[in-house]
Amino acid sequence: MSVDTAFKVSSRWYSERLRREVTLVRWGHHGRPVLLFPTAGGDAEEVERMLMIRVLEPLINAGKIKVYSCDSVAGLALISGEGDARHQMWVQDQFHRYIRHEVVPAIRNDCQSPDIEIWSAGASIGAFNAVAVLCRFPDVFARAIAMSGTYDMRRFYDAGPHEFSDEFWVSSPLHFVPALGGRHLDVLRSRFVLLVSGEGRAENIGESWAMAHSLGSNGVPNRVESWGHEWHHDWPTWRAMLPKILSDWSKTG
Repeated sequence: MSVDTAFKVSSRWYSERLRREVTLVRWGHHGRPVLLFPTAGGDAEEVERMLMIRVLEPLINAGKIKVYSCDSVAGLALISGEGDARHQMWVQDQFHRYIRHEVVPAIRNDCQSPDIEIWSAGASIGAFNAVAVLCRFPDVFARAIAMSGTYDMRRFYDAGPHEFSDEFWVSSPLHFVPALGGRHLDVLRSRFVLLVSGEGRAENIGESWAMAHSLGSNGVPNRVESWGHEWHHDWPTWRAMLPKILSDWSKTG
């Protein structure tokens, strides 16, 4: 079984927000849109090269989901050392704004629905972005699947404790969720975050528990799910996790 190549579409444009060319790729033609974030430095086609699309084929071909993926612009800026720490924090904030104001409209236009809700997903730093966009934009994103996530990003920046900018704090759900209120928080409390992790090599499920505490303390529905010590921080784990979760979710809407 393979995904019909007619249902893989790649779009590229210049983002004024990010000040660079960006790519969005879609696989499938019907079903719930799922925005699948790459890992730290991955591009929009990483998920295909790492065989994630292959294991999602049954759901894609059955019209249960449409998968979208974009370049990990902020992650690449961070790991490549683009500019200084404040610039990298700016890119992270602008990346989320690009998702909301460029990627989401593109997805909704492709789905021919101006208000369709989107599920976000990702692994490692992709999990951070999946949770962040749901928490920042709960009017758009309904559910998030965060696999083997890293949520306290401060250790990745070459910055002192007093050098973190507003762009960092508004981009980090671990830190901004406790400050939310009003309608934003009300809508977020109607959403759901699944924080799933192994406990094997290079995994740190403590990151998921910390994120869960930040969400749960503010009334945001979430669940931490451990797959145990035999599952490592690597693509075979995520290829096992994501199809199972999306298959279960597609049965309940």
